[in-house]
Amino acid sequence: MTTTTYLVIAVVALIFLVIFQISKAAEYVSVLKGEETSRKQTNKINGFLMVGFLVAGLIGVWYCNEVLYNKTLLAVGSASVQGERVDSMLWVTLIVTGIVFIATQILLFWFAYKYQESDKRKVFYFPHNNKLEVLWTVVPAIALTVLVVIGLRNWFYFTGDAPADAMQVEVTGKQFGWIFRYPGQDKTFGKKYYKVIDAADNSLGLVWKDSATLNLKDDPATHDDIVLEQTMYVVKDKPVKLIIGSRDVIHDVGLSQFRMKMDAVPGIPTTMWFTPKYTTKEMKDKTGNPNFQYEISCDQMCGNGHYSMKGVIEVVTQEEFDVWMAKQKPKYLDIFPDKDPSKKSDTTAVKPMAASMPADKKIIAKN
Repeated sequence: MTTTTYLVIAVVALIFLVIFQISKAAEYVSVLKGEETSRKQTNKINGFLMVGFLVAGLIGVWYCNEVLYNKTLLAVGSASVQGERVDSMLWVTLIVTGIVFIATQILLFWFAYKYQESDKRKVFYFPHNNKLEVLWTVVPAIALTVLVVIGLRNWFYFTGDAPADAMQVEVTGKQFGWIFRYPGQDKTFGKKYYKVIDAADNSLGLVWKDSATLNLKDDPATHDDIVLEQTMYVVKDKPVKLIIGSRDVIHDVGLSQFRMKMDAVPGIPTTMWFTPKYTTKEMKDKTGNPNFQYEISCDQMCGNGHYSMKGVIEVVTQEEFDVWMAKQKPKYLDIFPDKDPSKKSDTTAVKPMAASMPADKKIIAKN
């Protein structure tokens, strides 16, 4: 810990020690002066303590903001275009609730000091007032309604129809990790069925072959689908639509840097979309952190391995993404290597050459 931290701890401990000594002194005074005099003295001390707590509390709020603000995501800003709306909504909420918080706390502690027990003032009971009750009911209701409406508009925007040119990525949660699927050259996701899930070879249950028992037919659209785990690639300035699901229990796709969040529910696909603003490399420079990574976390308690359910999102340029995608191989061809056209062409390329050789050259080659 730093010297400043030790100093703060020492000051806090000293304040509590002083308060304790004052309370003990008040007890001794009560014994010497009598109960009524003691009560008045105690109320007076409590009044001054209330003002002290008010000042200390406001200083504490300011100090925490100074020390910790740069460690929050708000200091960096949203990494997606849509997330800017979330930041704006959050700032409006913080300003409204912050003003109310500070005003009510000042009134609460100041009133405890100003209206402490006094022989010069008679107590006035104020049990009911219709105008005040309407005021403090209607005003908060209107303010909260406005905030809710703004939130709903943003929610419908994020979960509505994505732009026609949006990239599509299927995100599937499992205990305890993430599976990502990209459509191949046909731009279509193939069918999947939970009963053919194989944790080792077919983690999504893609329908790769006929099954009379399950009444399934091989879906050619699955043959070029790209299946990856734990790392998802998206493109800067290009909308990406996430089609979200779960393989087992309820998970939650949390994209804190992009300000996005959506439940992953078994059997009920959910969607949301966003547009990344910065590549991973740019964010490393922006944050000053060479180890920065965009993170996909599970924001729903999903079992004893929940803490480890972290994925990585790599935001790259379109050129980098095209190069990366060209290197990817459909999962189907990993499981059925005999179906790989590139391997077939390699093995058959020699046969026509041998067949087309003249008879005399064939003999020479044989010898």
